[in-house]
Amino acid sequence: MKSMEWELAISHTAALLMWIAGVVVVAVLLGAFFWGQRVRAREPRPPRPDEQPKMPEGGPVREIREYRDADDVSSEDGHRLTPHELKGGYGQSSTHPSPSQDPADHRKGDGGSFGSGGLGS
Repeated sequence: MKSMEWELAISHTAALLMWIAGVVVVAVLLGAFFWGQRVRAREPRPPRPDEQPKMPEGGPVREIREYRDADDVSSEDGHRLTPHELKGGYGQSSTHPSPSQDPADHRKGDGGSFGSGGLGS
C-alpha cells in the first residue's frame, strides 16, 4: 500500500513541477517579447518611399575592368616616398591605367610568393 501512496505523491509532484516549468517558460517568452518591443521602439523608423535611394540618371553603374600600373614611389633625390607623400593622399589609389589593356601583356608568368618568380599564373 505504501508504494501506491508514493507513486501518487510522486505523480502529483511531477505534475506540479511541470506546471511550474510551463509557467516559467511562458513568463520568459512574454518578457522576451516585451523587451523586443522596447528595443524596436528605440530604432529609427524605416525610410519612406521618397527617402529611398534613387538610380543614377545614366542608369545602373557598371563594373569597370582595366589593368592598372603602380605609380613610382621614389622621389627625385633618391629616397623612398612614405604613404602620406604619395599623390592622391591618404586612402587614395596610387595607380594609374596601364597604357596596354591587352591581357596577354599582363600575364608575365613571374608570379609566386612575394614576387619570387616561383610557380604562379
